[in-house]
Amino acid sequence: MLRAIIVSCLVALSAGYELDEGVIVGTSENFDTIIAENDHVLVEFYAPWCGHCKSLAPEYAAAAQELAKQDSATKLMKVDATVEEDLGSKFDVSGFPTLKFFKNGKASEYTGGRTKDEILAYLKKKTGPPAEPLTSFEAAEAAQKDNEVAVFGFFESEDSKEAKAFLTAAADVELMFFIITDKAVTEKFEGVTAPAIRVFTDFEADAAVFDGDFESADEISKFSVGSSLPLVMEFNDKNSQKIFGGSVKSHLLLFTSKKADTFDGLVAEMKGAATEHKGEILFIYIDTDVPDNKRISEFFGIADDEPPCVRLINTDGDMAKYKPESSEITTAVLNKFANDYKDGKLKQNLKSAETPTDWDSKPVKVLTGQNFADVALDASKDVLVEFYAPWCGHCKQLVPIYDQLAEAYEGETSVVIAKMDSTENEVADVAIQSFPTIKLFPKGADAKVIDFEGDRTFEGMSAFLAEHTGKTAADVDAEGTGGGDGEKHEEL
Repeated sequence: MLRAIIVSCLVALSAGYELDEGVIVGTSENFDTIIAENDHVLVEFYAPWCGHCKSLAPEYAAAAQELAKQDSATKLMKVDATVEEDLGSKFDVSGFPTLKFFKNGKASEYTGGRTKDEILAYLKKKTGPPAEPLTSFEAAEAAQKDNEVAVFGFFESEDSKEAKAFLTAAADVELMFFIITDKAVTEKFEGVTAPAIRVFTDFEADAAVFDGDFESADEISKFSVGSSLPLVMEFNDKNSQKIFGGSVKSHLLLFTSKKADTFDGLVAEMKGAATEHKGEILFIYIDTDVPDNKRISEFFGIADDEPPCVRLINTDGDMAKYKPESSEITTAVLNKFANDYKDGKLKQNLKSAETPTDWDSKPVKVLTGQNFADVALDASKDVLVEFYAPWCGHCKQLVPIYDQLAEAYEGETSVVIAKMDSTENEVADVAIQSFPTIKLFPKGADAKVIDFEGDRTFEGMSAFLAEHTGKTAADVDAEGTGGGDGEKHEEL
């Protein structure tokens, strides 16, 4: 290992870049050159103060050192995005750590884990063949031992239709696939006759057996992904990357205390349903006794006395959430809930606060899930809506400016300035990814929503409204609160 690290350091010095524990230190000056000169580069964009980055650092360094030991051509780089802000902006870094994999100069999102072994497994998959050939039973045993999940395909020939479908699935799924075409090796696996597919895991004693269409890459993919995780798993730090980093974006969630007398029975009911939806829906339980899980309950609008209860979420896109009609938690009820979701029969479960009686008493109108459609979608008016969070610092800074804007337009009956607390209220087909988000709902039955992306100043927003509504703000003092009465207006 020491020799490999020394050699890597000498190579780095000759190439003109710095190594830190085997990891290339990326800068604006060397970044493009390193990406251009290496076919495969994993890049971590980090912030020195980030706790998750600090946890990742030793694992990332260990992976880099192991690659050096193997004389691998794959490189690991890290970029301090608080210093190299242009690089962070170029690659849309909005949180830390952000990891991107560069293959022949083209970037893609890293979806692997954050331990040394998980990083190495991801890179092996990305830089090697879709499925690694195994030519001996000893190699097959080693593959099972070295991987948490190993997908084995047994075929008479790599040229067979079944093997080609398997290889197509292997190229699309971020799991370790292995292919065996030697009959003598296949015969050493009890009960296996080609064609066959088995998924070996470290959490199940017996391999999962594929019994679908061997010529369907899609079926093989779903089976492999579905078998790569337990039927029911707990949401925690260890499993979070597997849950959110995988290809299955539909998650059925059970909120319950692990201390509850009903816990084991509820999990058994979930397992009964999960079997039918492997590869399509993940079944997850969330321990409501864990303090950090309180925010998840709040996100779903679940009261403290509501668990045990079930919700379903699509983590892709607008994070649509669903609630079953029945509060009963049985295999039959869960199966119906999951099937109705897959068939598109469910309506989103949207949170809403009660609409205050004085919602329209001030220049900035207060919207909730209950009155949003009546106000924001009024075809006779142009309605500007700020979607905010009470804890958001930028939202707090915007309050006096937004108040001023509303006062300036108070005389325009066809223009409404409104706000909605998006931590308490949700609206169908309006995806809010950050705070504050400002959108204009123009008048007209078929008008399209317009996102405000300018400067959050009085001048910036009033110019935006003038452009899209044809209405100009009243002449107000840009330094004052507007309205001309000299009173200090209370922040909403």
